[in-house]
Amino acid sequence: MKPNPVGWFEIYVQDMPRAVAFYEAMLATKLENLPTSDPEAWSDLEMWTFPMSEEYGAAGALCKMGGCPSGGGGTLVYFSCEDCAVEAARAAANGGSIFKDKMPIGEHGFIALVFDTEGNMIGLHSMK
Repeated sequence: MKPNPVGWFEIYVQDMPRAVAFYEAMLATKLENLPTSDPEAWSDLEMWTFPMSEEYGAAGALCKMGGCPSGGGGTLVYFSCEDCAVEAARAAANGGSIFKDKMPIGEHGFIALVFDTEGNMIGLHSMK
């Protein structure tokens, strides 16, 4: 079986402590600091990774770097959930906002769209 075509993603943020707290609360998980391999060359880079699995999905991180603003863009990252309505409610309760409540997408389950504390829109997907 081929792996998913997306191998890594970064969600750019302006306030890392606020963003880490938001994603940890919304997804009920812990993020880990990812130290840079060359602190002198990347002095303005800070990254916190989401839990990763080598077996499936795409790994990624919150990223703060000079010249890379957060906010709307052309890419939407979806997080897998048990019930996307639960995570959407957590997003709203932790400084984010709901753009689209849980809605069916046919045989592919359900999605909700939310904004994080940094102005990024993210997707939530579940099968129930």
